[in-house]
Amino acid sequence: MAFADAVFDGHAALEGVHAVRAHDLARVKESLDSRNAIPVYVRDIGPLLTDVQPSVLVDARLRKHAAPEAQRELASLTIGLGPDLVAGRHADIVVETSWEGLGAVITEGASRPLAGEPREIAGHARDRYVYAPFDGVFRTKARIGDAVRKGQEVAEVGSMALTAPLDGLLRGLTHDGVPVSVRTKVIEVDPRNRDAEVRGIAERPRRIADGVLAAIREWDRRLQR
Repeated sequence: MAFADAVFDGHAALEGVHAVRAHDLARVKESLDSRNAIPVYVRDIGPLLTDVQPSVLVDARLRKHAAPEAQRELASLTIGLGPDLVAGRHADIVVETSWEGLGAVITEGASRPLAGEPREIAGHARDRYVYAPFDGVFRTKARIGDAVRKGQEVAEVGSMALTAPLDGLLRGLTHDGVPVSVRTKVIEVDPRNRDAEVRGIAERPRRIADGVLAAIREWDRRLQR
């Protein structure tokens, strides 16, 4: 579950926090002022930064196969999430997203651990995932939480069918109709069946979020000195 669902459904809720799609800057400001929901804005970020002028910018795209972009100076504090981001070059601070050091706050000059394999769940690691074989539009009728069997067709990109890599419940699934790039992670299966975690905030994103919050709090504490 993610606030990105608001892009398609107009609204989303995650552990009691609500989000709404903001079609324009006026709706963004309205949502921010009301504090009733997080605005999800999918247009160019330039006018948004100019109009809203945030104190903190978090680049949480976690783009694994794209060249990292420098975000420094776009806000008073910039925080980057992703394997190739360097603190002091791409963002003021980087928060570790790999299991090795997960959630650690990395400042300029500090080294990062080499990214390893995904953490195993019931004996399965990287084999839980399916990646886009080439650029195309992802199509599926499946939903998060659906039970699947190994080899069962779950989705397709172009004319190529994508099948479940093992038995379990769908834990990660790209939304139907979304364009994807080659090697993009598009399907994840949790093999634990009844014990599968397919709702709420899982351990990895929660620990990453804790690292982001810790970085912001430390930055704010220094400002108050």
